[in-house]
Amino acid sequence: MSLSVCLIVKDEEEVISRCLTCVKKFADEIVVVDTGSVDGTVEEVKKFTDKIYYFKWVDDFSAARNFGIERATCDYVMWLDADDVITDENCRKIKQLVDGADFDMAFLPYAAAVEGGEPTFVYYRERIFKRSKNYRFGGAVHEAVTPQGKIIYGDAAVLHKKVKQSEPLRNLRILQKQIAHGICLNEREKFYYGRELFYNGMYRESIAVLEDFLCGNGWVENKIEACLNLHGAYLAIGEEKQALNSVLRSFLYAPPRSEACCILGAYFFEQNSVSCAIYWYQSALKCENNAQEGGFVNLDFSGFIPCLQLCVLYDKLGEIEKANSFNEMAGSFKPNDERYLYNKKYFQSKLKN
Repeated sequence: MSLSVCLIVKDEEEVISRCLTCVKKFADEIVVVDTGSVDGTVEEVKKFTDKIYYFKWVDDFSAARNFGIERATCDYVMWLDADDVITDENCRKIKQLVDGADFDMAFLPYAAAVEGGEPTFVYYRERIFKRSKNYRFGGAVHEAVTPQGKIIYGDAAVLHKKVKQSEPLRNLRILQKQIAHGICLNEREKFYYGRELFYNGMYRESIAVLEDFLCGNGWVENKIEACLNLHGAYLAIGEEKQALNSVLRSFLYAPPRSEACCILGAYFFEQNSVSCAIYWYQSALKCENNAQEGGFVNLDFSGFIPCLQLCVLYDKLGEIEKANSFNEMAGSFKPNDERYLYNKKYFQSKLKN
């Protein structure tokens, strides 16, 4: 089976060659849609493909992506961003996946944050799909393809390695433009609108949107994430009780996630309730965070953070050996972290005495 890789770009001269160098290792066709570059992006792209198309930007990421997909000619289509990177091993996995393809849509892990070479923030995206099925993206921002057909999950990770910040208010501006034009946001768009408001410091507005979203029939993973966003928003405006209730509300949708457990651990730590804090941090270590369910997974909350906090808590109780064991466990996740190394010296001194 053959594979077209499609990208939309604008002023990505700094990273596009890095991305396409990876892509050429497994793609049969590279399709690039430029939405108005004024730097050397197009010249860089020409080193890899002659299938370059120009699309007038209309504040709609789906429109631009679909424009590119419609110009692909291979059996399967894969989409990427210009600042994505794929290791050689994962390039081989993608080629093997497509060569023996018997699926309509393949989800692959997306590592949106990396620390020390290891992914820390991961979620699955619909990454490769059969062209004959006529899949199309929807949503002006945070665009996505509706999952359907024969779906598989692969393990070839795509790494997002951003080197520059995007326009801070871009997504918020696009969504508010839609609302101003009378477009009714669907549940997914409402969720992301609430998040955009939150990340831009518009906490009360974010609370109103996310609370409304939780009253609808949105996807359960988005509802869990909305609860955690509400925790942050309520804290920002000084509503601590509402913030705590928002975390507990997430338990209505699924068993506790590690991030929620760590939030509760931190709450009881601040209340000097050591036994309760230990309970929640230990619970975080036991949580099964299955990224294939589609939600956002911050791996720090299921490993490094609870281990480090349990180290501190057991030290407070005078249980030095137990505290040291949790610090070593934290170090297994981040061996070069300054907090782990500081604690290591501390315990070496303590255990000598």
